[in-house]
Order: sequence, then C-alpha cells, then structure tokens
Amino acid sequence: MAIAALELMGFFFGLFGMLGTLVATLLPYWATSAHVGPNIVTAVVSMKGLWMECVYQSTGAFQCETYNTLLGLTTDLQAARAMMVISSIFSVMACALSTVGMQCTICMDGSSIKTKVAGAGGFLFLLAGLLSLIPVSWKTHEVVQTFYMQNMPASLKFEIGDCLYVGLASSLLSMLGGGLLSASCCDDLDGSRRTRHQYPYPDRTIPRGLPLSMPYHPANLHSTTNPNLTNKNQTLNSHTSTSTHSTMPAQGPRKSARQNTAAGYDVTGYV
Repeated sequence: MAIAALELMGFFFGLFGMLGTLVATLLPYWATSAHVGPNIVTAVVSMKGLWMECVYQSTGAFQCETYNTLLGLTTDLQAARAMMVISSIFSVMACALSTVGMQCTICMDGSSIKTKVAGAGGFLFLLAGLLSLIPVSWKTHEVVQTFYMQNMPASLKFEIGDCLYVGLASSLLSMLGGGLLSASCCDDLDGSRRTRHQYPYPDRTIPRGLPLSMPYHPANLHSTTNPNLTNKNQTLNSHTSTSTHSTMPAQGPRKSARQNTAAGYDVTGYV
C-alpha cells in the first residue's frame, strides 16, 4: 500500500514536470527587456525564447519573429534547444512507462517485470529533469551575468523571464517524481520481494477453455447413504416388530381377568 502511494505521488510530480517543461520549451519568455537607467520607456517590451523573439506594445499589439537560421544561432542556444526537446521526449516516455508499471494499474498485471518498468519510468523522469535543468541554469546565469556588466548598454540588458522559473520548477518536480518512482523498485532489486502483490485487483487470469460460470449440481443424498447403516436400521426394525407381537398374547389374558373381576362387583360394593 505504501509503495503504491509512493508511485502515484511520483507519477503526478513527473506529470506536472513534463507539462512545465513543454511550456518552458515553447513560450518565448526566457528573457525580458530590463527597464533600468535611461531605458525607462515601458511602452515596448522585448522578449526572447528558444524559437522566436517577440515584442509587446502598450497598444496591445503582439508581434513575434522566429529565427530564420539554425546554423547561425549561438552554440548555447542550439544546445538549449536540443536539451529541452530531448527532455520533453523523455518525459513523455517516462509517463507511458510509469503508467504501465505502477501497482495501481492493471497493465502487465501479474508479470515479474512490472516493477522494473516503473523503475525505468522513474529513471527517465530523472534524466529528463536533469536535461531541462542544464539549459535553464545556463540561461539564467547568462542573463544575470549580462545584466551586471558595466560596459553593457541599458537597452541591451534583460531580466530573467517567466519560462526560466517554470523550467527550474519543472526540472525539480521531474527529478523528485523520478526519484520516488525509482525507489519503488528497490525492494525488488535486493530480492526481498520476488513476487509483486497485485493491488488492488485480484488475479483475473482465466485458463483457456474454462467456462465463465460453473453449473450447480445438488448433492445426491441416496448416493451418500452408508449401506451398513441401512442394514442396521432394518435389523432393529425387525427385532422391534417381533418383540411387539410376542408381548401381545400375554397382555391379552391379563386384560380379560381384570375385566371379569370388575364385572363381579355391584354398584353398592357387594358381590
């Protein structure tokens, strides 16, 4: 029961981490323009992401322009793209494997490798969280370092965007969920649990050729009767009838004598 709850908690942590990783990968809020020094005009806000640059104006207009080149991008941006995409793929695979391997599901029910599948899903969650943590931390360090450069113009300074916070939280959730799922297979690795308890569903495997419902046959009382007891009952009945017939003649004269004696008396009590 405790292992099933641990796996379920780890799965939900990993699921939230996967959703956050997808959001951080797609949205362009990795760096936003900083309004410091002479750059205090807030009518235009610039934003940068992995795939595009966007500009938001105070009038409500929102314009985005994707990067037209791939090889012309900086090395850190290319690496961040690759890591975030691979992290998203690993998170999706981890969700699929965890769904199959958890105790609260009926997939592969009764199989000996069900626990190992859950552990593999947890390992993929750990790897996905680590892959998303590297570019998020790298970009955060770059934004902070650029912001505090003395010779950098204020118009080129950026602040940490919302996607960096989301990506950091998502990577931590993914690693936490992966750790919880991986801990569920520790009992199987040390040999203390060789057969997995089927919780909460019993064994549903029905042999082939066996009908789903068995006909009801009432018990035959005549077939279960002991022949020795029948013979004994018949012998007792015969002895009883014989003794009854033998005592009937002796009781007859006694009854007649009593009747004659009673007839010899008068109503007044004199013979």
